[in-house]
Amino acid sequence: MARIRLQEISGIARLLFAISLVIGFAVAQVIHHPAPAIIGALVGLYFLFAIKVVQQWEKVAVLRLGRYVGLRGPGMCHIIPIFETLSPYVDQRVRVASVSAESTLTRDTRETMGRELQRILDEKTNPWGITVQSVEIRDVKIPSGLEDAMSRQAQAQRERQARIILGQAESEISNSFVQAAASYAENPVALHLRAMNMLYEAVKEKGAMVIVPSSAVETMGLGGTLATASLGGAKP
Repeated sequence: MARIRLQEISGIARLLFAISLVIGFAVAQVIHHPAPAIIGALVGLYFLFAIKVVQQWEKVAVLRLGRYVGLRGPGMCHIIPIFETLSPYVDQRVRVASVSAESTLTRDTRETMGRELQRILDEKTNPWGITVQSVEIRDVKIPSGLEDAMSRQAQAQRERQARIILGQAESEISNSFVQAAASYAENPVALHLRAMNMLYEAVKEKGAMVIVPSSAVETMGLGGTLATASLGGAKP
């Protein structure tokens, strides 16, 4: 942030003031008349208050009878004493200012908050010649109770999303079963082959036992298949 300092008499103005006094008193001694000394003192006083030096990193506003006439600096500048005055010097070097934490709650991102704060600060400080270069929000803290409530809400949202996904999966599976049932209804042989394959997979492992109703065996002709599977799984 910019820093403001008051006016001061420059070294060049002091030097010109001293030179004017020395010349005035020297001429007065030569001609033995006080007028040159008085003129030298007046000229020196004029230089003392008319010559100003603005540093490289500073700006200053010139006011003529209270009205703004322009900016001066950096470098040496000249004003008309009494009629013109200078505002406090504005230091334009970038400075970092720390701001204490405040309790607040917002849904905006940190970048959006920083831009909004910088805009508000610029509106307040620019008329005074101060420019805020950057506003950064490094951390946002919320009360522990509110944090717990937000955590529970987020957990509930995740559970709700998981249930929705599970329901969609069940719906897709049921639709697949409906399509399979329709295919088997139109082709009983395919259903018998599928049943025989399932039974074969169940009994081919060592020690496996499957109980099948006799009606199912007679209907699908599984007697021979089961016997073959049992013989194939027995030791030689």
